[in-house]
Amino acid sequence: MADKLLVPLHVSYIQNLGKSTDELAYHLTAHLRMNGIYWGLTALCIMGHQDALDRDQMVTFVMSCWDDEAGAFGAHPDHDAHILSTLSAVQILIMQDALDRADIDRIVKYILSLQQPSGVFAGDSFGETDTRFLYCAVNALSLLGRLSELDVDRTVSYIRQCRNFDGGFGATAGAESHSAQVFVCVAALAILDRLDEVDHATLCWWLSERQLPSGGLNGRPEKLEDVCYSFWVLSALSILNKMTWIDADKLVAFILSSQDPELGGIADRPGDMADVFHTQFGVAGLSLLGYPGLVDLDPVYCMPASIIEARGLRKGWKALPRRSN
Repeated sequence: MADKLLVPLHVSYIQNLGKSTDELAYHLTAHLRMNGIYWGLTALCIMGHQDALDRDQMVTFVMSCWDDEAGAFGAHPDHDAHILSTLSAVQILIMQDALDRADIDRIVKYILSLQQPSGVFAGDSFGETDTRFLYCAVNALSLLGRLSELDVDRTVSYIRQCRNFDGGFGATAGAESHSAQVFVCVAALAILDRLDEVDHATLCWWLSERQLPSGGLNGRPEKLEDVCYSFWVLSALSILNKMTWIDADKLVAFILSSQDPELGGIADRPGDMADVFHTQFGVAGLSLLGYPGLVDLDPVYCMPASIIEARGLRKGWKALPRRSN
């Protein structure tokens, strides 16, 4: 079991992901391709290896996913536009300093068209709604400098409807609290400067209760620990300045124990198969925990903090101090 972050192995693992085009799994995950590129690029940025993937190839692929009929991005060439893949595309283009390639006016129009009368957002023209899509809209509009066009009161009103007695938030109004939904709601409120809608003490208590004896965090009571919640829980705690409410050393150990010491990548828990999703959110969690040698991550936008600061968008979050090697 590795006791340190295996950066060279993880960089190699991410570099090799796009080379497996002859494998069935590659084609079965086409609907996640844009997200996968965002996860891989963000992980590389946080590990200090942004240039490990070819910038021009990446930007060319992103632009090949443009859905001209909708005016937004799909997950893969010839896929319909979706708000999640559109946010990932915007994030990738910003990290690669290529946002000038995108038609921002059309993207903004597409995003705003997805807001429902209740204030929630649909993911696409088919109408599925979720607080995740609301966060995607708020995040993307903020990154594009067009947040002023959002109906903030209607948006906040829906988030308020999703708040539960335990301080947490659900996927829709009336749904149970879940760590990932807590992140999207708290981060959206942070971007909108409306953290007054959060019951800070009750929510942070609920989040701190997500840590299990293994050191890992779960998404809701009575569930298994999972590396991805290292980000979902820590992001909200850092936004609310309560990072010290979990045992950082035990969580670091859990994330490191979930690495593949032979092929690279991080799994959901020790002994399972690594994937780029858990690799990204494991590295993101380690950055917020102050793990040595990593680049600062902005927990609100889940992007390198320097990029968010350069756009004048940094909110008042606090990560743990960066440790020395």
